[in-house]
Amino acid sequence: MLSDAERVKEIIRILSKEYPDPRKGMLNFSTPFELLIATILAAQCTDVKVNQVTKTLFKKYPTPASFAGANLSEIEQEIRPTGFFRQKARSIAQTSQDIVNEFGGEIPRTMEELTTLRGVGRKTANVVLGNAYGQQAIIVDTHVLRIAGRLGLTDPRNSEKKDADKVEQDLMKVVPRADWTLFSQLIVQLGRSICTARNPKHADCPILRLCPTGLRELSAS
Repeated sequence: MLSDAERVKEIIRILSKEYPDPRKGMLNFSTPFELLIATILAAQCTDVKVNQVTKTLFKKYPTPASFAGANLSEIEQEIRPTGFFRQKARSIAQTSQDIVNEFGGEIPRTMEELTTLRGVGRKTANVVLGNAYGQQAIIVDTHVLRIAGRLGLTDPRNSEKKDADKVEQDLMKVVPRADWTLFSQLIVQLGRSICTARNPKHADCPILRLCPTGLRELSAS
């Protein structure tokens, strides 16, 4: 029987072949700041919709200073299609103000500094660190949260409780550090195409033999 760490290495090997472009379909950005704002907008919204909004949003507000000095109601109207636009607008404005006032307009490069920004938690910080700064980061979005439990890489109850911090810590123990960001990206792709929240396609899953939940549910059907 393979250990969790051995299973993870095999999962990465298989999914890397299945998804050779693991960032395909994810948030578009050209600067760390753009990715930070896009990630805030992506809460309970699809990356496709966020990319549609940011295509014009970043032309109007290209820097932290431009958002920090913007009228809140104008930001709200620009981002309305992403949902929860009032809360997101406040977070964007406050975060931009913090970046200007506390970091001289530069986006922090550490977890400790990023999470001092209002509206930025570990998940958002990890997205920026992993995808914009090339640091290794476990990014626990809804797909990783769900699939980590199904794979038995964390207690399924952590997934049910949406305890992202606990899932992150558990994955850091079994995923090779050099593959933290890649693993997260691959699991997102799997979650979008096969291991969906409802009616996962177990029979089509390339890592079925490594998934206790898939094997159990398929045998019971």
